[in-house]
Amino acid sequence: MEITSFYFLCFYAVLLLLYYVLPGRCQWVLLLAASAAFYLFGGNGWLILYPVAAVTVTYGAVRIMDAAESVFWRRAALMADVVLLIGVLAALKYVRFNGGAAIPLGLSFYTFSLVGYAADVYNKIAEPQKNYAKTALYGFYFPTLISGPILRYREDAAQLFVRHPFSYAAVTRGLQRVVWGFFKTFVISERAAIVANTVFDSYTSYPGVYIWIGALMFTIQLYTNFSGCMDIVIGISETFGFTMPENFRTPFFSKSISEYWRRWHITLGVWMKEYVFYPLLRTSLFMKMGKTLRAKCGKKAGKQLTTFTAMFVLWLSVGLWHGGELKYVIGSGLLHWFYIVTGEVTLPFWKKVLPRLHIPMQGKAADGFRILRTFFLVNIGNVFFRAASAGDGAKMLWEGVRVWNPAALFSAQTGLFSLGLDWVEFGILAVSVALLFVVSVLQQSGSVRDRIAKKPLAVRWILWYALLFYVILLGNYGPGYSSAEFIYQGF
Repeated sequence: MEITSFYFLCFYAVLLLLYYVLPGRCQWVLLLAASAAFYLFGGNGWLILYPVAAVTVTYGAVRIMDAAESVFWRRAALMADVVLLIGVLAALKYVRFNGGAAIPLGLSFYTFSLVGYAADVYNKIAEPQKNYAKTALYGFYFPTLISGPILRYREDAAQLFVRHPFSYAAVTRGLQRVVWGFFKTFVISERAAIVANTVFDSYTSYPGVYIWIGALMFTIQLYTNFSGCMDIVIGISETFGFTMPENFRTPFFSKSISEYWRRWHITLGVWMKEYVFYPLLRTSLFMKMGKTLRAKCGKKAGKQLTTFTAMFVLWLSVGLWHGGELKYVIGSGLLHWFYIVTGEVTLPFWKKVLPRLHIPMQGKAADGFRILRTFFLVNIGNVFFRAASAGDGAKMLWEGVRVWNPAALFSAQTGLFSLGLDWVEFGILAVSVALLFVVSVLQQSGSVRDRIAKKPLAVRWILWYALLFYVILLGNYGPGYSSAEFIYQGF
């Protein structure tokens, strides 16, 4: 049951009505039942056994940690939970990306949420949950199973279990966020996907400038698909009275790759830093490595080398999280590690050289250059991410720089409108992307919804109904459309 399908919308409407009609103490129970139903009726219902098993293992490990007085048993319980959950995740990911059997929905997201919860209990920064059913609701709360966000028990779980009286403001604001998510998904992502698929699926027929058009369209598709899903998930949760963690913060305004990853898939980045990067640096191996490198290379260089090594493991983990193929390890992992390390290592050089060349390092022009540079580097990574293989990604990039043919875009036979969209469809896409850009610019100085909420009632209704009908009338629901199967649902 896709989150944008008609059946899901009916399911959600009934659930929202029951949520506020039933007594408040029943709300979390209703959501648990709805989460189970969402899983069971979404196809391959038996796959619910996977998250149930993960919740059971984590619940048992947390109970042991709560009762044990010995550090040994606490650590053993945590290690058992991590090994079992991450082991199943790794094994199923390997099967998934090698043409194996069906994979449980939300595998990565509920695994990381549960492992993080167990680790926080072990470190005594989260209270253990003694109610198995509440642990289950936290583990597979149904909106987050599609594409996240990755929840943190100590920050996000408590609101799932308390009563939430009906709030007109919360419901309307949540539905506004849902409509904005539909706009990104139906109007922009589905159109951009047509052009991206045309180029990537037949890249040998589309060299030169077409490669860069395809890369741009896939980046637009990926962002609007993933962030649109997050808008829907966060909006649905807001109608229930929950505040889910944001997963995006206008990432394409980033001035560096490091900043980009603080704005893109935020909950994954936070999880990786808290449960992979920092724990790794605190291990005896890395502490010994740091001491040795500082003695041999100097304090600053030794610290940098130790950090870069830990970052290598972190980015390798990010790449493997996306899939067991080399294209994911490169496109969403190690290539970004290379970008960050290169930027850090060469920064002193540029600080010396650029002033001598009278090129400013500060100001709007410099910031604009950094934003464009970051966006271009992200597009290169996305070529690997989307290509059929790492080899195909490298070939596409080579064809993109080897052939110079911008004039081909204006050809009647092989021009821009031969990539799957006619001039009307391209016009709709261009106007919609421009609208998204304007809203993103406005978001830099505060919430756009808050500004609209301060407008007169008539203006508010006109704006939101205009957006709703824009989606209804111009959404891409063409042949073969499958209810916006979100890209990150596969990870």
